[in-house]
Amino acid sequence: MELINYILSIDPNYMLIGLLSLFFFLEQVTVNPYPFKNRGKHLFQNLLFQLSLTLLNLIFLGIQLQWIEWLTLNQIGLLHWAEWPYWVKLALGVALYDLTTYWIHRASHKVPLLWRLHRVHHSDTHMDSTTTLRFHPLEIIFIYQTGNVITAGLFGTDMTALALYYFIVYIFFFLEHSNLKYPKWLNHTLGLVLVMPDHHRVHHHKDQQYTDSNFADIFILWDRIFKTFKWIPVKKNDFGLDEFDSEDKQTFLYLMKSPFLSIRKKSEDSKA
Repeated sequence: MELINYILSIDPNYMLIGLLSLFFFLEQVTVNPYPFKNRGKHLFQNLLFQLSLTLLNLIFLGIQLQWIEWLTLNQIGLLHWAEWPYWVKLALGVALYDLTTYWIHRASHKVPLLWRLHRVHHSDTHMDSTTTLRFHPLEIIFIYQTGNVITAGLFGTDMTALALYYFIVYIFFFLEHSNLKYPKWLNHTLGLVLVMPDHHRVHHHKDQQYTDSNFADIFILWDRIFKTFKWIPVKKNDFGLDEFDSEDKQTFLYLMKSPFLSIRKKSEDSKA
């Protein structure tokens, strides 16, 4: 537990900067599976998403943590009823946060209002390590952070489990999105239980039947159990969404307002 506590004491922003620096560097010095130009511009645009989330989290992150702390102090949730060692509850907590995120992610592809926000992440036509940062901040704050509170309320997962979950999922995010070559044997070994980069590349496929698959972040088991696992080799031009193919729709400002442009357009169409 001392090692875990030491790891979790690291500022998440430092961890994110370190992982981004490492994987972005590796992408520059190795042969990439997907050729990619204008990497500096792509990096800058995606960094703006993380900056906006960091600023908003100055207000909203504390609210999420206060709710989870209150639920823990009042022993609300199933795990509080179990007389198990804490390390078992901690491991289960990580898995349960991942399971809840799987269902939220899946809903984000099926519920139109949620998809308007989530498609910002899928808009990237050149997937690399910086794609990890391309999330609309409102999606993270109002959907995923709310999901964390619901998980804590239902299952009794605490903030230590949440911190450990994010420590692990950050590593997986960068592994899954980076433009690096990975050994194919990973898909048939670790990939039976864990999400591998090739699995997540299928999830970023333009074809909707593949976009709506492989929703898990850490445990691909969820997709295998709930029948949402799919596999296909992914080519360079397969990434992104058709509606965001043009360069003017790849900018930070356009993507930030795109969910609301969709809402406005739908409202105008209904009036017509």
